[in-house]
Amino acid sequence: MAMQQHDLRAPSGAKKNRKRLGRGDSSGNGSFSGKGMKGQKSRSGGGVRPGFEGGQLPLIKRLPQMRGFKNVFKRYFNLVNIDELNELYPEGGDVTLEGLVQLGVFSKNDRQLKILGRGELTVSLNVSAHKFSQSAKDKILAAGGKVLEI
Repeated sequence: MAMQQHDLRAPSGAKKNRKRLGRGDSSGNGSFSGKGMKGQKSRSGGGVRPGFEGGQLPLIKRLPQMRGFKNVFKRYFNLVNIDELNELYPEGGDVTLEGLVQLGVFSKNDRQLKILGRGELTVSLNVSAHKFSQSAKDKILAAGGKVLEI
């Protein structure tokens, strides 16, 4: 006959009853209830807060204080201006982050690309980027190019 679910048992030693402290001598933990003899930690509600070092100046207060904070949600961009695109693509074409990495403008494409509006654009470019400043968008469209936000 096959084993049934109600026949399953935990292996011996897997289940252990918790130690019930302060329940008299016959509990096996009588007299001091497993808390040792006297002292702050043996009292009801006794003990010290986390980080307390017996009155010595705690580690958290000994360390130098750094002002401000690190924003873990901050987004970093690879920045390119319109005048740089003019020099990189003198006869026009498609501008992408991967293309700029191949041209050596950026060492790697681990950041998002943002196009800024400094300078003038004289060629028609199809620009694919994550962000554009409003002036950059206007200048690309005025030169007959296309703007594609990724």
